[in-house]
Amino acid sequence: MAYNFKKEMEKPERLTGGHRMCAGCGAPVAVRGVLRALKEEDEAVICSATSCLEVSTFLYPYTAWKDSFIHSAFENAAATISGAQTAYKVLKKKGKIDESYKFIAFGGDGGTYDIGFQSLSGAMERGHDMVYVCYDNEAYMNTGIQRSSATPIGADTTTTPIGKESAGKPQGRKDLTDVISAHNVPYVAQTTFMGNFKDLHEKAEKAIYTEGAAFLNILAPCPRGWRYEGEDLMEMCKLAVETCYWPLFEVINGEWKLSYRPKVKLPVEEFLKKQGRFKHLFKPENRYIIDRIQKDVDLKWERLLKRCGEELDK
Repeated sequence: MAYNFKKEMEKPERLTGGHRMCAGCGAPVAVRGVLRALKEEDEAVICSATSCLEVSTFLYPYTAWKDSFIHSAFENAAATISGAQTAYKVLKKKGKIDESYKFIAFGGDGGTYDIGFQSLSGAMERGHDMVYVCYDNEAYMNTGIQRSSATPIGADTTTTPIGKESAGKPQGRKDLTDVISAHNVPYVAQTTFMGNFKDLHEKAEKAIYTEGAAFLNILAPCPRGWRYEGEDLMEMCKLAVETCYWPLFEVINGEWKLSYRPKVKLPVEEFLKKQGRFKHLFKPENRYIIDRIQKDVDLKWERLLKRCGEELDK
């Protein structure tokens, strides 16, 4: 069925308002977008790793979740949701459950790229019928904006502070979407918030209703960590895509497919200059880092085009 923005927005919310997430935060937007892809008749079991999302939406005895919700430790959300899915599978086979349930885990980049990677890799390899969603805000935002392996080179964080001896994080970011695709799971996709949310919705729907393990990596900007104005959330996402810093693509049973190609590929500094965490890079002595980021973006974009069978940029 073709995507209908108005119809999807009319669905009952599965994550209610009144939670304590910051204005302009990408995490609840990601969650609402993913859960909106569920069929209304389907139940869901949601698991969240310890994160901004968890502590801001589930403060006992209060919850913003309309579906069954499990708070898991930082490192084992994937293991927890895979265990719940296995139990459901057994009970369903024994005829003790009639309802249709979907199993979805959410984690930030700290709980996914780093601390939770072992359990995520195991769950993907075992092939549980589940979806793992990483809302990637590129640092440990909940605990004070510390760097993660998703943090880009040059970013100013509390553990890679700028100063006389440092120009931010010295290492580049891990390409986790690529890493998970190497697990040969049926569906892997990278997305963010663009226009009418069509790309996010369609990929979430595919992930949820593809049999087996699926992984979504969603760029979800953080206004406090990135230092942008809350109302600029959508612009941050658009610039990430238009500069090819965060390309949109999917891997379906090993086949790479490009979802969006900018008509004019913008220089990456258009994305960087909107964020306070990169302000120091625009000093003459640090411009070489911007050049390095641009070179890395260009190389990865060219590799992605080749993988997707697309014509290279001229």
